[in-house]
Amino acid sequence: MSQLLSLLLGALILWPAAIPQNRGDAPPAPAFHMVSYVEVAPVTASRMIALEAFKEYQAASRKEEGFLRFEVFEQEGRPGHFAFIETWQDQKQFDARVTTTQRQLTDKLQSIRLSDIDRRPYKTLAAMPESGKTNSQTVYVITHVDVSPNPQVAVMLQRQAEESRRDDGNIRFDVLLHTMRANHFTVIEAWRNQKALDAHAAAAHTKQYRDQLAPMLGSPLDERVFESVQP
Repeated sequence: MSQLLSLLLGALILWPAAIPQNRGDAPPAPAFHMVSYVEVAPVTASRMIALEAFKEYQAASRKEEGFLRFEVFEQEGRPGHFAFIETWQDQKQFDARVTTTQRQLTDKLQSIRLSDIDRRPYKTLAAMPESGKTNSQTVYVITHVDVSPNPQVAVMLQRQAEESRRDDGNIRFDVLLHTMRANHFTVIEAWRNQKALDAHAAAAHTKQYRDQLAPMLGSPLDERVFESVQP
């Protein structure tokens, strides 16, 4: 009897440790992301063709199994410089999508693009539901982080994401990890307005993150400000 009681007590002690104690302990969602960049002629007609192409691609993708989200951003101060991010439940479902949908997007951009479409596959490293509503003042930042291989970088980025989500005015702070290159990351941020972004940039934890990251960078930090042009 005493042996059985000891086993039960041991199970009660170990059981809570196996349950996430808060949202931050949960593993990242196993979503697949394709982050793409393209530059088109910076004239109104070309931009409208591109936005219409994105809209059609989004509508077609919504019919596919596993599709989650499609977002389009235009770089601030650089008309025609687009980043578009599609999110799927996993890479298998992304790969299984109807090929004509992708081809139609490529064909429609062909005559107006000034650069090839740069596509980069990612998986989720750190992401949480958005903490507020976006509006016309919302500022987006998309950063490509290229570092020398070092497992500590992923830890640093996850910590920066957690701390940044606590900054006033933060709506979103996601970190994506390249599916084939473990030293390449994309960070997607959304801030209530420019003032909130400026305060975040000056925060002690952001300065510390940048100082620690600098010696590991394989190329200059590619940080760009965007606005949403959701189709």
